[in-house]
Amino acid sequence: MSTKAVLIFILLASVFAAPSVLGQGKRGNDTTYYVYFPESITGRYYFSQKYTSFYIKSKTSRDLHYTPNTTLNMGLGATYHNFSLNLAYGFGFLNQDDDKGKTKYLDLQGHFYTPKWVTDFYGQFYTGYHLAPEGFAALPNTNYYYRPDMNVTLVGLSHYKVFNNKKFSYRAALIQNEWQKKSAGTLLAGAEMYYGVVRADSSLVPKSIGNNYTQVGIDKINYFSIGPGIGYAYTAVAFQHLFITGSLTGNVNFSFATEHTGNDAANKFSLNLDTRFRLAAGYNSRTWNISANWIADGLTFSGKKTDDKYAFHTGNYRFILSKKFATGERLRKKLKPVDLIFKE
Repeated sequence: MSTKAVLIFILLASVFAAPSVLGQGKRGNDTTYYVYFPESITGRYYFSQKYTSFYIKSKTSRDLHYTPNTTLNMGLGATYHNFSLNLAYGFGFLNQDDDKGKTKYLDLQGHFYTPKWVTDFYGQFYTGYHLAPEGFAALPNTNYYYRPDMNVTLVGLSHYKVFNNKKFSYRAALIQNEWQKKSAGTLLAGAEMYYGVVRADSSLVPKSIGNNYTQVGIDKINYFSIGPGIGYAYTAVAFQHLFITGSLTGNVNFSFATEHTGNDAANKFSLNLDTRFRLAAGYNSRTWNISANWIADGLTFSGKKTDDKYAFHTGNYRFILSKKFATGERLRKKLKPVDLIFKE
């Protein structure tokens, strides 16, 4: 991937992040449901793992599930107002799956939450995949069927309106800089679009099992989809501090795919129902948060050469320990009793 492409994706992410750092101050939210802390910095220690898998579906045989060998990362991050910076690294002692083969990847996932909108951006570039489960189509003396020549590119953007933003907060569950004290839900509506490419030096279907799949011989697939969607999100709160958040959207996407077999190409338009979900659970308060979350997309589409479908599955798991640190006026109020002691 070129440096120019990386800069374009970062620029796009910055554009959609910009609204989240504007309009600070009184929000008009119902503070009996959730509160926010404009004079605080939220620091976090976390573990995360991203993935972008590709499926070749089959009605008569096992689905081919190509998955990358991504690292479990450990990192630190901070959020001020609504701008977040997270830095993580996949240390060797956390990752011992060498038998799955190596995956080189750049995974730019951005999830931006303002009171009224939620925006997701994806710029994902992967090389090196293996088939799951272990042993399926594997060569002799190997545990996994591994394709170092397989490349997946997926670029996407979604934008959804949060209708009940006076009572419901995504950020309390997913960014930890707010506190949802009472159960609430909201209707969601918006749209999404994606572009993807899957390619390899030879057939994506392994030669040893090629007779079982109608997609045998296909070595490259181009994909584009766009469409509107609707959904719902809800946070259930117990004792003001324990919470479970679930969010699900469904999109009716118009998709266009091109299957390549050597120099031959076949195009197909299709209409598909795609989904995105967010799950989070844990403990939240005015200062501390300990929680886990999972954000995932499922993108399905059809090709012309077969009635069987294809699918991208992409997502991110996180386990987080965070704390809100006072700054500005809030910090001055905390220090006031100490100042009086010294004045005396």
